[in-house]
Amino acid sequence: MLNLPILRRGQPRAMTGCLAKNTVICVLSTAVALTLLPVGAGAANPASADPLEAAGDVLSVALPVTALASTVWHQDPAGKSEFLKVLAATELVTFGLKYGLDAPRPNGGRQSFPSGHTAAAFAGAAFLHRRYGLRYGVPAYALATLVGVSRVTSRNHWIPDVIAGAAIGIGANLLFTSPYPGAPVQVAWRTREKGADLVVSWRF
Repeated sequence: MLNLPILRRGQPRAMTGCLAKNTVICVLSTAVALTLLPVGAGAANPASADPLEAAGDVLSVALPVTALASTVWHQDPAGKSEFLKVLAATELVTFGLKYGLDAPRPNGGRQSFPSGHTAAAFAGAAFLHRRYGLRYGVPAYALATLVGVSRVTSRNHWIPDVIAGAAIGIGANLLFTSPYPGAPVQVAWRTREKGADLVVSWRF
């Protein structure tokens, strides 16, 4: 059931300020992500370096860092607490399954299921969506999807590994993340005795 119960009229926001804010967050988080990557990754065999895989490696860190940075930018301590819970739950479930199942990878490695890169990326993307709205969520989901694609094309994971990783990251947000007051577009599940509603609200 699609329920559209809220239509509130608010003051329009300046797009210039919004774009500037998003740009600053993305630049800073990507810079941090680059510093967190292994320095020697791919250096031993430059010919085998895959640009898409490298981009996925960066984005798998940049998206969670962006989510955390966004809570600082918005001066949102409640959101920060929620995201730390999301990240902890995502990592706990992901690595519990990895070590518990020890599934083989397409490239011959182990601990394939689920994809940790994809889980982290979707944890960050889903948080940006659920906490701050679709204007953050849409580009974040696109980048998180790129991470998943990179893990399959680089033969680090099977497709089910990536789907499971995305589900874990999104599921953790469904459990812990609530909409930020004032977000222009909010999407949330509302449970009731005989089912659940998908609630969409927006300001204009």
